Formats: sequence, structure tokens, C-alpha cells
Amino acid sequence: MSKEKESIEDIYLGTKEVSENLKFDNNKLQEWLDENIKSVGRIQTVEQFKGGQSNPTYKITTENKKLVLRRKPPGKLLPSAHAVDREYRVITALAETNVPVPATYGLCEDSDVVGTPFFVMDFLDGKVYWDHMLPSVSKEERIKIYQQKNQVLANLHSVDYKKVGLETYGKPGDYVSRQVSRWTKQYLASETDSIPAMNNLIEWLPANIPNEDETTIVHGDFRLDNMIYKNHEVIGVLDWELSTLGHPIADFSYHCLTWRTLPAMQDLKLLKELGIPSEVEYRDMYSENTGKDLSKNWEFYMVFNIFKVAAICQGILGRVRDGTASSKHAEERGMQVYPLSDGAWSIVEAYFK
Repeated sequence: MSKEKESIEDIYLGTKEVSENLKFDNNKLQEWLDENIKSVGRIQTVEQFKGGQSNPTYKITTENKKLVLRRKPPGKLLPSAHAVDREYRVITALAETNVPVPATYGLCEDSDVVGTPFFVMDFLDGKVYWDHMLPSVSKEERIKIYQQKNQVLANLHSVDYKKVGLETYGKPGDYVSRQVSRWTKQYLASETDSIPAMNNLIEWLPANIPNEDETTIVHGDFRLDNMIYKNHEVIGVLDWELSTLGHPIADFSYHCLTWRTLPAMQDLKLLKELGIPSEVEYRDMYSENTGKDLSKNWEFYMVFNIFKVAAICQGILGRVRDGTASSKHAEERGMQVYPLSDGAWSIVEAYFK
């Protein structure tokens, strides 16, 4: 494993002392735990996870349990942002399905306990992988890890959202057209330059949405480092902040953007040597797991998702322009709108013209 990759894992994995602005009264939390979790015992340590979650997340070690507390950040927030209540709802609903999620112990909307609404779930003791090439495991283990994450997403998309009580978790139907409209508006609101490829995509996408609408639960950000593995099996899917009701193929193809954005994932000889499936093999694996034929409209969904990421990048550029971008790398990331939109439009010209 390279020093760079070790440093990335060191930055994001594990826990640290709780930041001063995110501390709370442990005694108030203890009272809540005693009321909501049987035989929890006294709190021994409270640590903050290093990962850059938008919702501060803590590891709570008590005499008898290891727990995770996930809360809204303090301060003024957008009305629909940081919706820990939605995360709690979907994780709890999926507990009785074949989608691996931590057990939940309750949602607290009383800001007097830790300062903001929060929920508590089990701590899952396993491994998180960041590098898609999985250098720390064997070829056989890589094959299993890729099969596992494909199967887990297929399982999620096969859940009957009405049966698990999530019929009001989002708007059913028309997900892709609503997303195209949303990200077009977001892009135009933060536009800093006229980008021909983005203008072309804004015109082309609404007129070419496939006529194959369906609705399932979608994760919204399903990726390798949002899963916890034990013995190379997924024991928990995390970070449900962007989940909703949506189109499963849009969700799956977003997950597959890795093959388009990482050069190593396009080296078929290397992938074969490592035991990592190619994009087509991984797509066909999902088809086998779900019975859905993805080959016909696959490139449309790729164009759609690249457009969405490009629009997000433009939003970052808009914040750089307005002086509200928080990261020193914001401008560099925002500038990806140019190669991304060019790449998306080149797919349209190659497959649809």
C-alpha cells in the first residue's frame, strides 16, 4: 500500500478526540441511553469518527456495548439538509431485509440532550476499504468483495419499499426527469462560464430519457468506502443521507462511475490479473442478480450521472466565486466540470448521433 493511500486511510479511518465545537454533556446522553437501551451500562468513552461526514458521528463505548451516535451538526442549516431522521428511518426499515445495516436504538429529536437531533445504532467492528484496487487483499478476496457489494445493491433495489413502510420516503416515478431538471437548475444558478458541452447536455438529456420507469429504494452514494466488511462480506451499509425512492439503474450506474473516472479501472489486463471485474462484467453481474437487462440504455445513465457530478462541480465553482467554499481544494475540484461535461457529451456523440 502506498504512503499516499496509507495517509488517506489514516485521515479518514478510526476515531479522534471530540472536536471542541462538537462536545456535549455525557450525563444527559447517559440518561437517554438508560431509558432507551436495556442494560447499556455507564458511558466509558466518547470519541469522534475521523471521516468527513456532514453529520458528526461518534463512537460511544459503554460498560456493555459499543454504539454509534449520528447527529445533525450545530448551527444554522438548510431545512432539508443533514436529515438524520431520514437516515434513522431507512436503516430501521431495512433491518428486517437482506440488506445489511446496523441495529438502531432510537431517534431523539430533543435538542436538549446533545445539542441537536440524533440517533443511535450498533457499532459494527469491521474493515473499510478506500482503494478500489484493494492492494491489501488476495485475488480471491477481491473477487468476493466485488461480488458482495454488487449483490448488496441488487438486494436493496429488490426490497419492496411499501412492505417495509417507506412508501412516503420519496416521490415514486419520474426520478430521472426530476433529477435532470433539478441539476440543470442547480448548474444554471451557479454558472460561472458558458460551457458548450453542458449546454448541449441540458438540451439533450430531457429529450432522451428511456421509457423504462420504475421505483425502488436508492442509496444515492453507494460506494466501496460506505460499506463495512468482515471476512470479505458486507456486514453494514452506511451513510444513507442521500437515500430516497428513485430509479435503480440510475443508482447502480452512479456506483459504476469508478470505471469511467479511475484510469486503472480501464486497464482490462490489470483488472483480470487482480480479479476485479470490468465495467461490463460488473454490470452483467448486477443483471444476473436482479433480472434487469441494463445493456440497452446503459450509456444514457452514464451520461446522466456524469452530468450530475459535473453540475455538483459547477456548484463548487459557484461557491469559490462567492467566497463561501470551505476547502482549499475546492477550485481544483470544481474545475472538473469541464472534462466531465466534455466526457459526457463525447459519449452522446459516440453512441447516440
